[in-house]
Amino acid sequence: MADPLILHPDDTIAVLTARAGAVADPLGIGAALTAPVASGHKIARRAIAKGAPILKFGQFIGTATCDIAAGQHVHSHNCSFANPDRCYDIGADLVLAQAAIPQTPPLTFQGYARADGRVATRNYIALIATVNCSATVIKKAAAEVEASGLLDHYENVDGIVALAHGTGCGMAATGRGYDILDRVLWGHAIHPNVGATVFVGLGCEVMQIARMQSHFGDAGTDRFHALTIQSNGGTRATIDAIKAHVTAILPQVNTARRTAQPMSALRIALQCGGSDGFSAITANPALGKASDLIVAQGGSVILSETPEIYGAEQLLLRRASSDAVAQKLIAQIEWWEGYAAQNGGSMDNNPSPGNKQGGITTILEKSLGAVAKVGTTPLTAVYDYAEQVTQAGAVFMDTPGYDPVSATGQIAGGAQLVVFTTGRGSAFGSKPAPTIKLATSDQLMAQMPDDMDLGTGDIISQGVSIAEKGQQIFDLIRATASGQVTKSEALGLGNDEFVPWQIGAVM
Repeated sequence: MADPLILHPDDTIAVLTARAGAVADPLGIGAALTAPVASGHKIARRAIAKGAPILKFGQFIGTATCDIAAGQHVHSHNCSFANPDRCYDIGADLVLAQAAIPQTPPLTFQGYARADGRVATRNYIALIATVNCSATVIKKAAAEVEASGLLDHYENVDGIVALAHGTGCGMAATGRGYDILDRVLWGHAIHPNVGATVFVGLGCEVMQIARMQSHFGDAGTDRFHALTIQSNGGTRATIDAIKAHVTAILPQVNTARRTAQPMSALRIALQCGGSDGFSAITANPALGKASDLIVAQGGSVILSETPEIYGAEQLLLRRASSDAVAQKLIAQIEWWEGYAAQNGGSMDNNPSPGNKQGGITTILEKSLGAVAKVGTTPLTAVYDYAEQVTQAGAVFMDTPGYDPVSATGQIAGGAQLVVFTTGRGSAFGSKPAPTIKLATSDQLMAQMPDDMDLGTGDIISQGVSIAEKGQQIFDLIRATASGQVTKSEALGLGNDEFVPWQIGAVM
């Protein structure tokens, strides 16, 4: 069998790259396994005493709950979560992070230049429900437009997307919950990948169309249109009105043309889901190398999922560009601790059962892999959920770990593409910003070929370097930004993954 991976000289564990059967001795130390252990799981490199720290990547991932013999399987049965050290050394690695930005010549992609100076990778018409009551109306209108064949006549329009959600009423008209939904809806309406937007409400909801209109005023009516079901004559009349408006604006939306645009215009959302024991070894660090290349071009890469960087936030804080940036991230971490406790949960409720089956034991271990996606350059900004991302470089956005909610916030913030790593497998897609999916292993790539855009398992199976794979991911990002269709787009995914973060009382 292939040799287990030793990821850092200080590690107390090694990672199996292939399944080891009972009586096997993967480390060759005369310590046979008593039962089979799956690939991606950990075995002890040496004896670990009860209460001693368990190290992976040279970092603390948990505590031994009993004496662990050399060669023994290390997982949930003998390793537990413990609160991480909070001795943050803010900015200690900033100079190294600045030096880590690659020196590369400026490159371009084929994108749509927008009037506001931003650049699109796709050109959609968006129907946006301000409340759940109008969800069916926009979905039916979009479906009828697509079924009519009308879009076939407009080659520069990528489609029509209905962004429906489960809230918009039964909520406070002020406060964080309202502000989040407002930012999400408006962020998608003005998204560079959206050529025109139609807001649709019922009429009596908390999230009023009039408040949406206040964002753009009379000057924006050429791109933004709004109507309500109650004032428009009901369900069927509103569907027909939407279709008539789409028919009228299609020629104008179709005038967009792809031209050479700087890679600095890109905002790339970084996601991981269905992670396994290889995520932190193959796909995530390779995406990190691609992230460094995006930053070198002057673009932005957006890390998110605050509960899934927990315990590894110090790696970001050590390269924070300022104390203000660091303190905002620390405040977000502390808010999540209180939020979890308030709702009877623990930050270690993550990882999921699937993550654990794939070899991830604690949130601390999972977080080390999650942070790897953003690369090694300075942390230049920290954003609230769905806040507009304006700062170039590696940035962080506060979001839940639930992929649809997290990606919805990143896209609302202006991300024109999502890159999503997965080890267990994912059927995620997104609109109006398409998703590129990276498989952590050869096995997953063979298992779900219609869903995975690129495999990274050859880092282990064939010795491909992290840097080489990162360049492949960068090239795929550039091609996708220029119009190459992703696997999730080909499958039609993305219509149901618009999920705004809902906070506050449902009244």
